[in-house]
Amino acid sequence: MNIYEQSKNVVEKSYADIHVGDKAELVRTIEDQDIVAFAELTGDVNPIHLDDEFAKTTFFKGRIAHGMLTASYISTILGTQLPGTNTIYLSQNLKFKAPVKIGDTITVVAEVLEKRDDKKLIKLQTNVLNSNGKVVVEGEAMVMKME
Repeated sequence: MNIYEQSKNVVEKSYADIHVGDKAELVRTIEDQDIVAFAELTGDVNPIHLDDEFAKTTFFKGRIAHGMLTASYISTILGTQLPGTNTIYLSQNLKFKAPVKIGDTITVVAEVLEKRDDKKLIKLQTNVLNSNGKVVVEGEAMVMKME
C-alpha cells in the first residue's frame, strides 16, 4: 500500500466524539533506513546517528535515532488516530528521557487530558515508550480540531 492509499485509513472523529481519557497507540520499529532518511531530509548528519565507529566511542556505545525522528511519530498519531483528520498541531513540549537505537520498537501513546469547547482545543499527553515500557520521550501537545 503506498502512502496515498494509507492516507485513506486515517481515523475520522468529530470533536464531540473525543473525550477526556481517550487513548491511541502507534507502534513502530526504528530501522537504519529511517535514521538515514531523516538525516537526508533534515540535514542533521551528526555522526552519533550515522557513524558506527564514532558512535561506539560515545556514552551510548552505538548509534542512536534522532530525538526528533522519535518525536515525529507524535505528529503521526495526532494526525491519523487521535484526534485524526482535520487536526491542527498548535504546540508540543518534549523531554527526551532515553535514547532509541536501531531495531528498537517504540510505542507512541496519546491520551486526551483536557478539552476546551469554545475553540475546539484538545490537550493531550504524548509519550513514547521503548519495548521495555520505559518512557523515552515525554510531552504534551495542544491541537485544534477543525470541522
